[in-house]
Amino acid sequence: MTLEVGNIVEGTVVNITNFGAFIDLNGKTGLVHISEVADTYVKDIKEFIKEGDKVQVKVLGIDDNGKISLSIKQGVAVTQKKSTRPVEVEWSASDRKKPAANNFEDIMSKFMKESEEIMSDYKKKQEVRTKNRKS
Repeated sequence: MTLEVGNIVEGTVVNITNFGAFIDLNGKTGLVHISEVADTYVKDIKEFIKEGDKVQVKVLGIDDNGKISLSIKQGVAVTQKKSTRPVEVEWSASDRKKPAANNFEDIMSKFMKESEEIMSDYKKKQEVRTKNRKS
């Protein structure tokens, strides 16, 4: 296994910190920054990986001091080939649900009713304040 920028290699998670994970690559250690763990926002890295996990990583860079920068999400994206074949969907009457428009209309009418009540209370309070100031 050669460590060159752009290569996909397998490593073992040896340590996890708040900012990333250290990966052992057959005797050399690289860092996967928390932003390179997954395609989604990662608040707690331990929800995605744990110590001892085998992971596929992409080598992003090796600096002059020998620090190795790695990415799990880019390594996974390359190793998982996505099918370009369209998905076949079978549409049947049993799969159809109540139209979302009815639900939306119910929610909207409830919102409008509550909003009008709140606005009328607000206007009454404003009228009372205005009368008190003039007195």
